[in-house]
Amino acid sequence: MANNYFIALSDLRSGVYTAKWNVGSEFFAEFENEQIRAAELVVGVRAQRTGASVSVDLDINGSLTVPCDRCLEDVVMPVETSAMLKVRFGQQPAGEADEEDGRELVWVPAGEPEFDLAQVIYDYSCLSLPIQCRHREGECSPGAMSYLNPSKVGSPDVEQPVDSPFAALQGLFNKE
Repeated sequence: MANNYFIALSDLRSGVYTAKWNVGSEFFAEFENEQIRAAELVVGVRAQRTGASVSVDLDINGSLTVPCDRCLEDVVMPVETSAMLKVRFGQQPAGEADEEDGRELVWVPAGEPEFDLAQVIYDYSCLSLPIQCRHREGECSPGAMSYLNPSKVGSPDVEQPVDSPFAALQGLFNKE
């Protein structure tokens, strides 16, 4: 990675370590994610060593630009998420829980000098996006919307001609 998103575990003594990183488009390009076209994220990190583990709190705020699921034009989606991790050293015992004290457990091999947060930042940023990323109602590209809703194109008061073989049968049972 061009930017290092590491916490130096070997240098981390008892106490609190804080950092702030700016994450941009090149970060997501490293993960070969073509859906994220632009990114402006600020990642705040707070790590605290307590005995044989390290508690890590991440706050990720900013925005990601992705294609709209309706019109395929760019739409800026806000990102506001956090992660709470507990880093343990060694091998994960079989049957060990994945959470402890409301924190996600992450196992790092014993003697590992650094903990890379890049994958965690990537995962939490992508998971913060809604299932459907789209513009607000009425803000999509009019050209794309004309293909999606051809009956709504034009004046709403003028009835559009129906191109159907059953159009001649319309109103057959209306008694007037």
